[in-house]
Amino acid sequence: MPNKTAVRRLTPGPDRDKLAADLKAKYEGGNSIRALAEETGRSYGGVHRLLEDAKTTFRSRGGAPRRTGS
Repeated sequence: MPNKTAVRRLTPGPDRDKLAADLKAKYEGGNSIRALAEETGRSYGGVHRLLEDAKTTFRSRGGAPRRTGS
């Protein structure tokens, strides 16, 4: 498991709003939540929460539909 650096908790305010807006722009540019979490050293849930706060429209879950054997 990779070592994560300590990330300080973001309380509501301009720093959190800026990070949320930056993450939203990157997500809408095609980055995954997992990639953003890795890049920022935050958890998947933390990044997801910030994206929700930024009113991000989430993409549907990826992957091709599974074919049934016929």
